[in-house]
Amino acid sequence: MKHTLSILLQNESGALMRVAGLFAARHCNIDTLTVAATEDPAVSQLTLVLHGADATVEQIIKQTRKLVDVIEVSHPLATP
Repeated sequence: MKHTLSILLQNESGALMRVAGLFAARHCNIDTLTVAATEDPAVSQLTLVLHGADATVEQIIKQTRKLVDVIEVSHPLATP
C-alpha cells in the first residue's frame, strides 16, 4: 500500500539521516522524500511517500515518534 507521512523534526545536523535510517533498517523503500523549511527556522517539514505493508509502516511510525529530533508524525489514511 502507498503511504504518505508528514514529519516535523528539529533542524539539527543528522536528523534526516536518523529518520531515513529507520526505513532502511526495515527494508522499506522511500519513493519520494521532500524536506522544507517552516516558519520556525529550528523546525523542518519532512514529507515521505512509500510503499509498504500496513503493519511495517505502523511499526516504523511508532519508532520514528521515539526519535529525539522528531516533534510530530502525521499519517493520513493510506491509499491503495
